[in-house]
Amino acid sequence: MVTTKPLIEVHHLSVRFGHQIVLRDVHLTLPRGQTLAIIGESGCGKTVLLKAMIGLIQPTAGEVIFDNQRLTDLNEKELTRQRMRFGFVFQNAALFDSLTVAQNVAFPLRQHQTVAEEDFERIVTARLAEVGLPESVLAKKPAELSGGMRKRVGLARALVMNPEVLLYDEPTTGLDPIMADVINELIMRTRSRYPVTSVVVTHDMNTARKVADRIVMIYPHARLAEDAPQIIFDGQPEMIDRAQDRRVTQFVRGEAGERLMELNEQGLGRNSLGDGEHG
Repeated sequence: MVTTKPLIEVHHLSVRFGHQIVLRDVHLTLPRGQTLAIIGESGCGKTVLLKAMIGLIQPTAGEVIFDNQRLTDLNEKELTRQRMRFGFVFQNAALFDSLTVAQNVAFPLRQHQTVAEEDFERIVTARLAEVGLPESVLAKKPAELSGGMRKRVGLARALVMNPEVLLYDEPTTGLDPIMADVINELIMRTRSRYPVTSVVVTHDMNTARKVADRIVMIYPHARLAEDAPQIIFDGQPEMIDRAQDRRVTQFVRGEAGERLMELNEQGLGRNSLGDGEHG
């Protein structure tokens, strides 16, 4: 159940890599129990924001507060303890190629020694069953699995520590429409089974509409007007089709529109510059 008290708070967050500004003055709060989808085109900073939420990327400015604790105030041991409350589903599953499925799913348990050795197999088998995978996959290596199966193993691994927060980075990328919808259903099933707060980074509008209670859209900083907000939509999924911002509607409908014109102008500009340099 969603409560109004924020579990995650992002205040005036900025992230810069060298001279490149990725996020600028982003403000966001996430209540307990909510499923938030963060959408936007490639390179807009979605994954950077996701990693900043658990302290994997340090902000250039601003702060992230998790359960009333400012992440930058925590030492490495305290930060590690807080991260145990998160499950992370990576874009390409990020499984260890040299380990079996069972060893991959059990990896967080072994890292943190949270259960007795004799309980490992029972827990791993149960988590795999929850994502629709049989015991026959336990001894297989990731290379022996389809893309959809690897994604589900990644979800099982994220669930094995009973996290309070699940972070999904492009969970349906590279999957056919049927398997993508299987992953969407598993995200929803997980939310119904566990009191979990979820953040789903995606460019897939089917996923965003289906699994999210709320959608936030980030716009690339490089194309923003000076001092314009980087979050250009924040609302319920059913509201996004009625958004007045053309940048939102073009993304949602998959229309190249003005973006194609921008790319053409950039290409013409480079060609003109190149002609001048060689003339």
